[in-house]
Amino acid sequence: MIKVKRTISDPILKRLNDPDDHKIIIIYGARQVGKTTLVRQIMSDISLKAEYFNCDYFDVQSMFSYKNAFNLKNIIGNLKLIILDEAQRIPNIGLTLKILHDEYPGLKIIATGSSSFDLSNMINEPLTGRKVVYRLYPLTFLELTSTRSVMESKRELTRILRFGTYPSVILNDDRIALENITEIASSYLFKDILEFQHLKKPDTLLELLKLLAFQISNEVSYTELARKLRIDQTVVQRYIQLLEDSFVIFRLKALKKNMRNEIGKSRKIYFWDLGIRNALIQNTNSLNFRNDHGALWENFCIAEHEKSLNLNIPRIVNTYFWRNYNRKEIDLIEERGNKYVAFEFKWSSTKKVKPPADFLKGYPGSDFKVVTPDNFVSEIYPSI
Repeated sequence: MIKVKRTISDPILKRLNDPDDHKIIIIYGARQVGKTTLVRQIMSDISLKAEYFNCDYFDVQSMFSYKNAFNLKNIIGNLKLIILDEAQRIPNIGLTLKILHDEYPGLKIIATGSSSFDLSNMINEPLTGRKVVYRLYPLTFLELTSTRSVMESKRELTRILRFGTYPSVILNDDRIALENITEIASSYLFKDILEFQHLKKPDTLLELLKLLAFQISNEVSYTELARKLRIDQTVVQRYIQLLEDSFVIFRLKALKKNMRNEIGKSRKIYFWDLGIRNALIQNTNSLNFRNDHGALWENFCIAEHEKSLNLNIPRIVNTYFWRNYNRKEIDLIEERGNKYVAFEFKWSSTKKVKPPADFLKGYPGSDFKVVTPDNFVSEIYPSI
């Protein structure tokens, strides 16, 4: 399978090569997005004496558990870098990392975790001021262009909208892609949620996700979801939070700042990976045989935009969608200080789109961009 350089590898290597940088590097990401491949590549690219530990193994979990902290010296020895992959499996990992940081100032540490809701709860307090966090998502379009020309990658758009960009999916042929995305969606997607959260109704979680899959690009009502699932609204909210924390979905809230008729108490929900979404609804058909092109394109563009914001640290930008009671709407609003940029995402390049007059009146001086397959590279990744 083709190897793709991940965007976050360079800033991580820079930190590791800086003798004055002592912060623990935390890498969050869903299972199968390539965390192990990334850290092993980093390990081969650096001259530090390093060792990789797979925390799925019970002996590794015991080795680094807090109760065995007195024995860490024998483990560290003359190592200059240790990598703890799937570190959330180590009991009291936050306290162990704190000890490693404080007692071994010359030691560089990378810890990865599939489930941010679990690992972050363990480490936030012990590692205050001691860590820096990176997030690894399914491959971005920017990363795919590192092995192909921009034009070649743009031709792959229809495959991306069908199969998503998990490395083991998009970098293989269609037959293997379908097998792998189905396996990820059925076997890996909920593994950490079910294991760490002890959900009473795992089937309900899957049904909720299927409902959300059919509602991409539309506003989502927690009340309506609760009614359809026959559960309490608070359970819906908790499950959505878990799915967001485990990098399956993300929320986009409505912009309400200036006008009375703006709809503010609403949200849309998108998938970080369209392959997961399509596998859940069992539809990875060619775009010639489906009618959700617009929703797929909108989800793809917004997810790519959100990934790009997370990759460029620090980049302080707020994102929203916008709608008013006159049924005027905009897919994505980017807020930078007092400056607003509005994006409309259209799969067809022939449709003419004008900015809603209501929006321009409420937010004068705003930019308005129509993003199609012809111009999305320059609009979402202007540095390419």
